[in-house]
Amino acid sequence: MNRIGILSGVAASAIWGGMYVVSKVVMEVIPPFTLLTLRLVLGTLTLWIITLFTSGIGFTRKQLLQVLGVGWVGYGVSLGFQFVGTKLSTASNGALVTSSTPAFVILFAAVILREQITRRKLLALAVSTLGVLAVIDPRSAKISPDFFWGNLSLVAAAITWALYSVLIRKVTRSLDTLRVSLVAFWGGMLVTIPAGWWEISRLGIGEITPGIVWGILFLGIISTALAMYLWNTAFATLEAGVASLTLFAQPVVGAGLAAIFLEEHLNPAFLIGGVLICLGLWLAASEK
Repeated sequence: MNRIGILSGVAASAIWGGMYVVSKVVMEVIPPFTLLTLRLVLGTLTLWIITLFTSGIGFTRKQLLQVLGVGWVGYGVSLGFQFVGTKLSTASNGALVTSSTPAFVILFAAVILREQITRRKLLALAVSTLGVLAVIDPRSAKISPDFFWGNLSLVAAAITWALYSVLIRKVTRSLDTLRVSLVAFWGGMLVTIPAGWWEISRLGIGEITPGIVWGILFLGIISTALAMYLWNTAFATLEAGVASLTLFAQPVVGAGLAAIFLEEHLNPAFLIGGVLICLGLWLAASEK
């Protein structure tokens, strides 16, 4: 189960690490909340088709409301803060703040799930964090009054995503991960549909080309339905503090793809960072 959880979390983070190029292109045509709504709709349709071959949703009213609330936190509030923060701050600031998410996960897991904060977990967090800092280079971050509200939104996004991830582990103790992922998408749309409607009325939508359509399909089916399900699977099968460390695969994959497709140079710090992140994951996953 540890191996399944680690692989699921790393796979989800790897997908997200590679989606930013696609997102950047598509958001030049479609505003962010409108795009997020399309992602959640496609994610819903994908997982709904899969559930048709099983036994349906099967949640009680209480369970349905509970999972809707979890989705509202993760796919509505947290991703909303992320969009605002990315718009008002910088990509390097976003990458740096995102690296704080596992620390918040450990804190929320201790309070909500009663998971122990062990020395080994803290060591794994410290080692992995050093690896991320080596990959993204915090010297590129910009601390300026001009970015205050953007940086604040990014911090809020990191905190609320950590809360969402811990809540996912809590609800999947008694509910199927696939169905939880599906219903959580609905909870996110409670925020994204009104926000997307407002965006369209104010900004409109650009020209939809075949490339944009393929980009939307990738973001909806792969980056949302598949990646979110894998992320939820990681938290369903691992302790939250361990699963959260798989998020550190995201900047490594992002930097690697930038080197391949954008011909950006990878320095020795990238390789050192990747080794440290792997070491941190091993330390956390091998705890007895």
